[in-house]
Amino acid sequence: QEQLVESGGGSVQPGGSLILSCSAFGRDSSVAWFRQAPGKEREFVAAIDWSGVGTKYGDAAQGRFMISRANAKNTVYLRMESLEPEDTAVYYCAADFNWGRLVGGVADFWGQGTQVTVSS
Repeated sequence: QEQLVESGGGSVQPGGSLILSCSAFGRDSSVAWFRQAPGKEREFVAAIDWSGVGTKYGDAAQGRFMISRANAKNTVYLRMESLEPEDTAVYYCAADFNWGRLVGGVADFWGQGTQVTVSS
């Protein structure tokens, strides 16, 4: 299983912002972010198709997070704003050629995860 590369996690105060990055996926892949908090199931956050035109957001991300991609850099970004303690989790990047599989949580390629901690 190929490994995606994530970066940008860290600690931030409530109301703060972070930008996560994901790279090392195929040019025609759709890419998604998931997160998993301690004791909770993995949760879909956002996804973007290979063209960068189609996007989908989970309920927690609506209005606060934005996913984008720079195909020239083979990188997908997740900009997170107005962060809350409930956003604390390990964030995982995933990539797959099949959009339906990907947003359903099934993907051929995953990253190792990056920790995001929101606390005062």
